[in-house]
Amino acid sequence: MSKAETARIRFGTFDFDPATGELRRDGSPVRLQSQPAQVLGLLVAHAGEVVTRDTLRRAIWGTDTFVDFDRGLNFCVAQIRAARGDSAESPRFVKTLPKRGYQFIAPVASLVRPEHPEAPAKLRFPNRLLAAATLLALIGASIFFLIRRAAPAPVVRIAVARFDNQTGSAEFDRFVDGLTDAVVADLTGAGMDHYSVIGNAAILRQPRAARDLITIASSLKVGYIVLGQVQRNPSGIHVLAHLIRLPDQAHVMVARLDSAEADPHSSQSDLAHRIATAFSPCLPPNAGCSRLIPRGK
Repeated sequence: MSKAETARIRFGTFDFDPATGELRRDGSPVRLQSQPAQVLGLLVAHAGEVVTRDTLRRAIWGTDTFVDFDRGLNFCVAQIRAARGDSAESPRFVKTLPKRGYQFIAPVASLVRPEHPEAPAKLRFPNRLLAAATLLALIGASIFFLIRRAAPAPVVRIAVARFDNQTGSAEFDRFVDGLTDAVVADLTGAGMDHYSVIGNAAILRQPRAARDLITIASSLKVGYIVLGQVQRNPSGIHVLAHLIRLPDQAHVMVARLDSAEADPHSSQSDLAHRIATAFSPCLPPNAGCSRLIPRGK
């Protein structure tokens, strides 16, 4: 296969590029965050096999990101299922094996972009060739992550505190937790080797009245913290997100976002992506951003 060709994995109406994390359905892109895409890549590369939770933890999270692994993995699998209309109760793609891990159960085939226009658009490999192609893709992805991990340790750390539920309804507690985890995942994916993200540490779960930013900065050795509030508005959800520099507690950026999404998973993913996109220019290695972004729809 030449460098210009791209190996993709086909399952059902979807195809997936393990090297880039791009997921498509019938040729149209399906948005999938960085960590869920990495989890999907490992599951697809080991289609039909049980991939243990510990294998996923070591391959995707390692030891450099401080986050509640169980919540993070559950969030990633939920995002994968939401992107493909799958369910845990009647899985068509990802099967959960309680206390063990996950298994990709859909049939897979490799796709190759042909070198010549007259060549067939899709080539289905026999099982052995498919195994070899997926193994090469997995080796390439593993080398990429090993190179990333060999880079110098980031000098800046960012904490993400649990967003405050200011809706007046306890029914939004799970939404707030999911949104917080989604922001951690998106910022981690955007940070590359420039900064690390700390999420879900006990001190970050304290209620707003008991939160002490100076203590957080000292105990977690962080240079920034993300705080947020979830509120209701007449059309849906209103979110305020603050990027604060520590220890001087200066507001670097405030994001005001509205969402009318009815699907909680889609709303969490979209809001987290917009927050990470707004904050990333303010963080290393960048240095410039406006302090306020307009309210988004």
